[in-house]
Amino acid sequence: MALTLKKLIISTADKKAPGPPTTFTSFHIYCALELLSQEQTGRNKLADKIGVGDGTIRTIINRLKTAELISNTKEGCTLTQKGQEVWQQFEQIFPQRTEIPKTEITPSEFNYGFIVKGQRDKIKSGIDQRDAAIIAGAKRAIVLIANQGSLHVASVDQCIDKEYTAATKEIRKKINPQNDKDIIIIAGAETPLKAKTGAFAAAWTLIDI
Repeated sequence: MALTLKKLIISTADKKAPGPPTTFTSFHIYCALELLSQEQTGRNKLADKIGVGDGTIRTIINRLKTAELISNTKEGCTLTQKGQEVWQQFEQIFPQRTEIPKTEITPSEFNYGFIVKGQRDKIKSGIDQRDAAIIAGAKRAIVLIANQGSLHVASVDQCIDKEYTAATKEIRKKINPQNDKDIIIIAGAETPLKAKTGAFAAAWTLIDI
């Protein structure tokens, strides 16, 4: 039986998998696939982009090769057909992913947002997502839900379009749910990578095993 997306990514990053102990997470596997979906990339550039050292990137590349998600030549790493199919699953689940400007409701120096498609029913207060983002290194996180075209803060079900008109306008320029089943998760941190890591960790809590 084929592994689901989440099980595949977790098993690839699992510390119990064959090889040396890991110092990376599912986020690093996700980031590597995202970068390789855009272009063939060498090991050093891949390590720099996802914020890991030389030994760690070697392990990540070996794990991705073992999972048949990438091929690796002297010219660099590329996604295999299986890797492309796995990345397409990420694209469907997280159809919009982008840096978010600093605003009244995203006050960190660096902010990153994910739209998680069709997962509104899994959101309770948004506290679980906020906690996951903070554990992953973010300073804060906010979960926004759409309600008949308006944006609401999940934790208090507060409509923010009128009170924070300028902020919501800026956010919508970058990221905007297509329907009321989609949600926005935005994490803020002191570095772009930590903001993205936090947003991914929060969004990842909503994906079924």
